[in-house]
Amino acid sequence: MKKIKIETHLEVFDSVSELPKEIQDLLSKAQQARENAYAPYSHFRVGAALQLASGEIVTGNNQENAAFPSGLCAERVAVFHAGATYPDMTIVAMAITARSLNQKVDTPTPPCGACRQALAEYEVKQKSPISIYFMGEVGKVVKSNSVKELLPLIFDSSYL
Repeated sequence: MKKIKIETHLEVFDSVSELPKEIQDLLSKAQQARENAYAPYSHFRVGAALQLASGEIVTGNNQENAAFPSGLCAERVAVFHAGATYPDMTIVAMAITARSLNQKVDTPTPPCGACRQALAEYEVKQKSPISIYFMGEVGKVVKSNSVKELLPLIFDSSYL
């Protein structure tokens, strides 16, 4: 038997103000998108904003549905919109922010597993990393330099 050690390296910022101005702006766009989320069941609003290589910003927010599996997370709404509208454009960075109507979210909220897989597909497709910044409603911001840091054993087309 052989053991494999997998390490993830993330950067943690105490507040948004420690981030570069363009990432602060990206998080602001994610916060704006978050407020338009359709979350009548969970009351958990998530906003995402993507920065494309052209400088264009694409946003998304979670969209719930009474038939729970039919909803879609903010990250996938944004990345699928970018893929449909700007199919050949590289995604440089993504900002994600979450807020609950039931309690204050002060812990950085990462993308769920399904979103990590969807983001990994785009990272593999474009052959360059996507920086992911995520936070709750307030507090610390976590940065991952690549989706592969969040999902190190990605499943991609090489397995098919």
